Amino acid sequence: MNINLTLFGQMITFLLFVWFTKQFIWPPVIKALKDRQEKIADGLAAAEKGQVELLEAHEQKARLIKEGKQDASNIILEAKKQADGILDVARQHAREEGHRIIATAHAEIEHMVLQAKDQLRKQVATIALVGAEKVLERTIDVGIHQDLLEKLAQEI
Repeated sequence: MNINLTLFGQMITFLLFVWFTKQFIWPPVIKALKDRQEKIADGLAAAEKGQVELLEAHEQKARLIKEGKQDASNIILEAKKQADGILDVARQHAREEGHRIIATAHAEIEHMVLQAKDQLRKQVATIALVGAEKVLERTIDVGIHQDLLEKLAQEI
């Protein structure tokens, strides 16, 4: 065997192997590599998009929490204002009711004082009649002397 012929045979075999590989093996491998590269690129883009969306979600969450706290403080402030208003109205009603009760009590006391004065006048008139009877030693008729008794009661 000659080295040249073997070398020439190996070269032909190698060239056939390269042609076969280039024709039938490399296209699917290159396609698979490109598909894989696209999947990786898509995955990286999706990861970046996910990171951006995550940051946006955190910002939105922070904004919503801030708005919620602001709304809650506004609601609490409004409730306090309403409570103060209700208390002021209740105090005003209580004052008015107290003044009304005091006025009613004063009127009732005034009425009772007038009744007591009236009763006292009648009793004084009766005592005066009894005293006059004793002094005059005769009976005084109340019906006849009614005008005199009323005048005496008014003077007392």
